[in-house]
Amino acid sequence: MNISHVIRVFQSTRQGWCKGVARLRVGVVAVVVMSLVGCASSVSVVETWEGSPTAAANAATLEAPGEIRVTQVNGRAMTNFLMDDLALDYALLPGENEVVFVYKTIWAKSGVVRNGESKVHVIESEPQVVRFEAEAGETYRFDFDRPESRREAEQEMPEFSAAIVSSTGTAVASSTVWDREEQMTASRTPIPASSADSAPVSGDNALEQLKTIWETASDEDKKAFLRWAFE
Repeated sequence: MNISHVIRVFQSTRQGWCKGVARLRVGVVAVVVMSLVGCASSVSVVETWEGSPTAAANAATLEAPGEIRVTQVNGRAMTNFLMDDLALDYALLPGENEVVFVYKTIWAKSGVVRNGESKVHVIESEPQVVRFEAEAGETYRFDFDRPESRREAEQEMPEFSAAIVSSTGTAVASSTVWDREEQMTASRTPIPASSADSAPVSGDNALEQLKTIWETASDEDKKAFLRWAFE
């Protein structure tokens, strides 16, 4: 066996090893991609209520693009996902809904980026709030002006506002800057006003009303009720 034969064997073995590593790398990438696709599909629709309210069967849908990050719906905090720019659909109970969100744009930095420095400019709006009456089975989406440059985004951000548009293209509400101290004025499940002429409420009916109100109440409302009940 001469030296040239040894070299050819070594080269052949090395090529086979490289091909095997390449196949393994492709396989790993494919598994990761499939896992991400599976995760994305499993979280593509986010329920905004607790429990199993009857109205959930006819829930409306709010489509949020990657630039919109919904933080609260009706006082309930929404889940934070690993990818901030993930487009999600939010299932809303029919009736009055309050949605709190943030609009964010990302722009690549030009020139040299130092070690440890972010490679992008992140421009974010103040928290926004929008309130609208969601119809059963209807689909809504966010509509807003998309800037064409970072400079334009910086100029528009202080006055940013997004509209909620129905499937017919009709704007049903516009967002404003969110006041953290402000509460939702309309109750999702109003309690009928009592009057002298109204029919007496039976124990069974009262229990059903309480169940309905409890299912649609926010976490803070539930805590306040329990504190009152056990005082």
